[in-house]
Order: sequence, then C-alpha cells, then structure tokens
Amino acid sequence: MKRFLLLGAVLSITYVVGYVGYRQTHLERWDRDGREYVIFGSRATYYAFRPLSYLDETATGVGAHIGPHR
Repeated sequence: MKRFLLLGAVLSITYVVGYVGYRQTHLERWDRDGREYVIFGSRATYYAFRPLSYLDETATGVGAHIGPHR
C-alpha cells in the first residue's frame, strides 16, 4: 500500500511539473483581448493537460487554446 501511494504521489508531481513546464514554453498573449493563453499543439496534449488548465484558468485567468489564434 505504501509503495502504491508513493507511486501515485510521484506520478502526480510529474504531471503537475510537466504542465507547468509546458505552460511556460507555450504561453502567448493575444493582441485582440490582451489575455494570455496556453497554446496546445495537439488535441492529445490539450486533453492530457485539460484538468490542470481548468485550475490554472480559475487561479490565474490564463486561458487555453488548441493551435494558434487566427
């Protein structure tokens, strides 16, 4: 049981650190509304990080977008 909890904690921390790293490298300010968005390169990354992007938007106001703004 202890090993399972440790593995869950390590995977959770890795997931959060992965999102923070992705967010820092894919952040873009959109000129039309002046807001910042995390630009996801594919639907897979969008859906993988979507739970954290909801929390991020609530806490910081940074939105999420698949692909570049047009």
